[in-house]
Amino acid sequence: MNNEQSQKTGQPGAIEGLFQHLPEALAQLAQNKTRITYLKGETIFKQGAFAPYVLFVVRGLVKVYLQTGFEKQVNISLEKTGNFLAFSSIFGENIHTYSTQALKDSEICMIEKESLKEVLLKNPQFALEVTSKNYRNERHLLEIIKNLSYKQMRGKLASSLLYLSQEDFLKENVFEFLTRQEIADFASVSTESAIKFLKEFEKEKIIRLKGKDILITDRKKLEIISKTS
Repeated sequence: MNNEQSQKTGQPGAIEGLFQHLPEALAQLAQNKTRITYLKGETIFKQGAFAPYVLFVVRGLVKVYLQTGFEKQVNISLEKTGNFLAFSSIFGENIHTYSTQALKDSEICMIEKESLKEVLLKNPQFALEVTSKNYRNERHLLEIIKNLSYKQMRGKLASSLLYLSQEDFLKENVFEFLTRQEIADFASVSTESAIKFLKEFEKEKIIRLKGKDILITDRKKLEIISKTS
């Protein structure tokens, strides 16, 4: 963590854009937030640690994961610029239920929970927009449970590739920042199995591999594998 970047600041950015139609709310939050820059690979917070703030990704890319055992984890999601982390802490969740890591240099805004809660209560339309984004995250979590419970390894990997190749993530070039192990952790399969099935998908002309990059060339076929395997 770059301590020189840790500061209370009013510089414009993603969070200002988020609150651009709520100038009073922005002024209130400006007095109750701190920005910190995390370097690529740094842990932002760990599962089980105290959750004193709601965090907002001002810029960057963050991996969200569950530690499920010694040196074993399940990757849950990627959070990009404009997304919240630890949002459940605003509803009284005082312990982080997952861990986060910066996949590239990322600027994180730490917002005092009560300050953000007050803003949401005063601005119901804005609160609805924010909570609807977190509802979509909940749907993704249900999909992960389904993957773990019912799908075979090919189906799990296909589902993970579909998630990681969403349009918003393609703009971020996410595969550039993900190792094969991390892709395997999104699918909850071994690294060896992930590499094996990636090569199979390439032979079947479903994807194209170029270094770390993965290009989906037949998304429809990948969707079929995700649903039926």
